[in-house]
Amino acid sequence: MERLEKYKKVLKLALPAVGEMLLYMLIWTVDTLMVGKYGGRVAVSAVGLSGQILYTVSAIFSAMGIGVALTSLVSKKIGEKETEEANIYGSIGFFMGASISLILGILFYTLPQEFLKFANARGEVLVLGSIYLKISSFALLMTIWRGLLNGIIRGAQNTKIPLYTTAVMTVVNLGLDYLLIFGKMGFPEMGVRGAAIATVAANLVGFLYTIFYLQRHSCISLGACMSIKSSHLVYVKEKWWEIMRIALPASFQEGAISISRLAAVFMIMILGETAFSANQIALTVESISFMPGWGFAVAATSLAGLKMGEKNYEEAEDMIGISLHMGIVVMGLIAFSFVLFPEFLISLFIKVEEKEVIALGATCLMIASLEQVPLAYSMIVSGALRGMGDTKTPFYISVFSHWFIRLPLIYYLIYLKRYPVYYVWIVQVFHWIIDGGLLYIFYKKKINALLKYKVKN
Repeated sequence: MERLEKYKKVLKLALPAVGEMLLYMLIWTVDTLMVGKYGGRVAVSAVGLSGQILYTVSAIFSAMGIGVALTSLVSKKIGEKETEEANIYGSIGFFMGASISLILGILFYTLPQEFLKFANARGEVLVLGSIYLKISSFALLMTIWRGLLNGIIRGAQNTKIPLYTTAVMTVVNLGLDYLLIFGKMGFPEMGVRGAAIATVAANLVGFLYTIFYLQRHSCISLGACMSIKSSHLVYVKEKWWEIMRIALPASFQEGAISISRLAAVFMIMILGETAFSANQIALTVESISFMPGWGFAVAATSLAGLKMGEKNYEEAEDMIGISLHMGIVVMGLIAFSFVLFPEFLISLFIKVEEKEVIALGATCLMIASLEQVPLAYSMIVSGALRGMGDTKTPFYISVFSHWFIRLPLIYYLIYLKRYPVYYVWIVQVFHWIIDGGLLYIFYKKKINALLKYKVKN
């Protein structure tokens, strides 16, 4: 019975996070589907490339950077019964991230073509991508702000509010997508521009909903740091450094992953629009498996932080193990669907006439099925280590696996040899096996050391 309660506890945190990410996937999937049906592979390439750039930046500076630090520190302080400390960490962290986001928003608004040219975008892809990127720079601000707030809320053991927020965003985004991309119900037909406007509107609604909840119904308030007297600025500086101690390695880790992924995207562009579209659609379909991985990683981060605050290391190991086992099962099942229905899944996102894109994307997706279990290890164990306050180990391993294995192999096989795009996915299988394996080895070493320390004391 006690074991069953632990599974329920993990699911209570993981399922809303899984639901949240499934809704994000639904937004991105239907967005890609509508854009693909409207403008074909050129539109898919333009939105896909621009979206990849924006996702990379928002992930580094919100969910995977300061957001991770806030989840870890807030959950730890709540475990230690120090709610006021949790409030202060949340407040300082949010205003740090919000300041950075303003600089990024200005850069993307004023220099969209430069970013896309750097990514090897040319012709119509450059023109459409610049329109999408410039408008979506406003969405970037609110995505980062909401990511920071969600990090605080998850640290308070609440993953339902991010889910509810995303549900509202999904309705707004997809509804406006349909109206503005195709020009329905009297609205102008705006294509890619309409997709960008829908993204901005949805993110604005999501941010306002999140800030309203946090200020009215949460035990964490962003106003906490406002009451700190000027004589206590040294105290604030200490909290700032503590956030940065966790946030910087987490940001660098996400940077290592995302910039490596972005560099691979730039190299794939050299293979042409057909290869890029096939790869982009395969990535969109594969994102189905990221959702449960992310959900169980969130549960592992939150529960590990809580149990570390309670100094209950045995319980921390048990909860992390349950999160990992459940994530492996779910992602393994999704892998089977990639093997059984690859062409059907790819064909949902492109015109049926694009047979070459469908065939190439299906090959990529079948290879992707082999990386799902190693990817589960990587995502969930990395989340557990972050919850334990260790963001350096995931960072070091990510730098090694992405920059010394994945990227050099893709550079050689794709950029130099011009092999077909599915070689990227073969490299990724090899890469995730190494990444997930190393993370698990270092995690076991760390948790065993904590258990031995507790026994001695």
